[in-house]
Amino acid sequence: MDVSECESSTEGETMELQHFSHRHPLVFFKYQQTVASEEVDPEAALCLGCEKPVDGWSYGCNRCEFYLHKGCAELAPKIRHPFHPKHPLTLLPESPYSGGCHLCGKGYRGFVYNCYDCKFDLHINCALLQSSVAANFPNSLHPHPLFFIQNNNKEVELDCSACQKSISGPIYHCSDCSYPAFFNLHKECTELPLEINHPCDRKHPLTLLPQPPTHPQKCSCYLCRIQWKGFVYSCSLCNFDLSLDDFLFSPPTIKVASHEHQWMLVSRKMSFVCDFCGTEEDYSPYHYDTCVLFVHKNCISLPRHIRITRHRHTISLSYSFRQNQVDDQICGVCCLEVDTSYGSYRCSASDCNYFAHALCATDKKIWDGKFMLEGYDERSEEVVNEPWNLITDDVEQISNGEQMVAIEIKHSYHDHNLKFTLIGETKDDDRQCDGCTRPISTPFYSCEQCKFFLHKDCAELPKKMPHPFHRHLLNLTNSHNKDGISLCSACKRLYQGFSYICYKKNCFFKIDLQCKLSLDTLKHPSHEHSLFLDHKNQGSRCNACFVTLDPRSVAYRCMKRCDYTLDVGCATLPLTAWYKYNRHTLTLTYSDDSEPSQHYCDLCEKEREPNRWFYYCADCDNSLHLNCAIGDLPYMKLGNKFNSYFHKHLLTIVKNIWNCPPCKVCREVCNGRALKCKESECNFTVHWDCHMGL
Repeated sequence: MDVSECESSTEGETMELQHFSHRHPLVFFKYQQTVASEEVDPEAALCLGCEKPVDGWSYGCNRCEFYLHKGCAELAPKIRHPFHPKHPLTLLPESPYSGGCHLCGKGYRGFVYNCYDCKFDLHINCALLQSSVAANFPNSLHPHPLFFIQNNNKEVELDCSACQKSISGPIYHCSDCSYPAFFNLHKECTELPLEINHPCDRKHPLTLLPQPPTHPQKCSCYLCRIQWKGFVYSCSLCNFDLSLDDFLFSPPTIKVASHEHQWMLVSRKMSFVCDFCGTEEDYSPYHYDTCVLFVHKNCISLPRHIRITRHRHTISLSYSFRQNQVDDQICGVCCLEVDTSYGSYRCSASDCNYFAHALCATDKKIWDGKFMLEGYDERSEEVVNEPWNLITDDVEQISNGEQMVAIEIKHSYHDHNLKFTLIGETKDDDRQCDGCTRPISTPFYSCEQCKFFLHKDCAELPKKMPHPFHRHLLNLTNSHNKDGISLCSACKRLYQGFSYICYKKNCFFKIDLQCKLSLDTLKHPSHEHSLFLDHKNQGSRCNACFVTLDPRSVAYRCMKRCDYTLDVGCATLPLTAWYKYNRHTLTLTYSDDSEPSQHYCDLCEKEREPNRWFYYCADCDNSLHLNCAIGDLPYMKLGNKFNSYFHKHLLTIVKNIWNCPPCKVCREVCNGRALKCKESECNFTVHWDCHMGL
């Protein structure tokens, strides 16, 4: 967006503003946004404060493409907020932490109000919401005071802690409960009766509880099977629990277009196997008398045709209802057997044998919620290999046997044409691909005028593509935060280069090109069985680093269910690494049976934990910690510069090999990649992690 093309400020308004978040003066202008969409337009100018499209009177630096709404530019530098009454909150250009907002829980790249001592953040959009203290909420349902927010402007998209459905309208919020245990309630859920009578338990009233009663670890009841964590109506005498979903949203009859007759609720608890999803329950089903079917309420409205990013074709719901069939299949999502006697999703393509459990395919972490209408044209959904989906234009081609090879291309992310190199040695070991940031190797494209390189595969990436890590379509981009870096949502590493990002509103999913190559199954040398991609990782720990997995992230789990799990960061570690004093490459090693006296790192000379992975050279008997071998910044481009809040000059990414200087913070040797000030009067070198901890 060119500020010069927008309407200038009116007389009497401030023409320029020197804002603390930007080094250049910002010009006052008026911009009119014309398009509204459920996706963020990647070409639209965004306010760097609230991350919403620029519209109306704003401030901008056209040179840096830095824009702020007038309101965001004029925010108070400090505020007092009822969600954090202990200390004032200070306005910062970005959060100093990797966590999310303490109200909405979302990650964020814009301005925050922050308490440094308490590590408390509020996005500016959340900090400006009007709230008041709620009175008379039963202490038996929640021990902390609640705040009432009449209008949350769709900032809070977490599920209601009571009914487990998406938050909307007026809400109640607990400021004492933050990630991962946010507590938010619909207004209607705060007004529920504390005791009810229900036909499923005619002997006793049911009491409202804030969570289900404790059940045995391997309990197979309905609430444990669906992992219900919200409010329940319960009778301890009869061992009967009723979820709010069933209490509030279970009408006596349901009529859907896919069945000519209506379904009727069975108003008593009974054991049954759902004929649509095949799971055994002890609950109140819906009954279809004509066909003698018993199903869950939610299974009645399962969509007929859907697309999921785990499979390239549309999959369709199929019912058999023939018992004891022998042609059972394996689910493409959870890798367990699919009993085809019950409903399941399967691919209708003639050459494809993809199956999925009904509940696996429609899990909200797998499916985006869109229905494919009858009579759909599946070809319209195939986007990856379409010509319009390519990021390059061929300038010159030559024939190579039966194939045409582009020897000169114009790439959308570089100003000059790129020339092709098919074979030969690279001249400089430090050359890196600007797409994946890995060392450059043939075949590749390069710019003769600039130090810009792309592997052939990185140059030919599609603009849009599905990926099993995420339920929405992802878009190729080379944009990052103001420092030119991003955090991969899958492996949690900082990186530069190209990304695949989700442009759905309030969806901040972003992966680097290394994770883009990951599939939904993995054969890793650390384990005897194949691994599958799992979105349900609550309470699990990675068997490589022993870190408890983020329940919002994917991980790889053993197909044979032998309790082996790898997070994506460990699953994508390079299998080999290089050590400056070693003539051979180091190999990623998964266990160490040597004497305890040998459990140390040959680089930092500190102890290694024997059960943790490490890099090892058997020829030289050298062992290194993972970080000592690949460094803090394995996917950053050498020579790139960063602004630092804690040093007066720009810092440059360098690769220290010999005579490594000490870190100015921890005093340890800065081996490998680090940040260095190249001004002649400075002698400042620092580890990335030490710099981020300042």
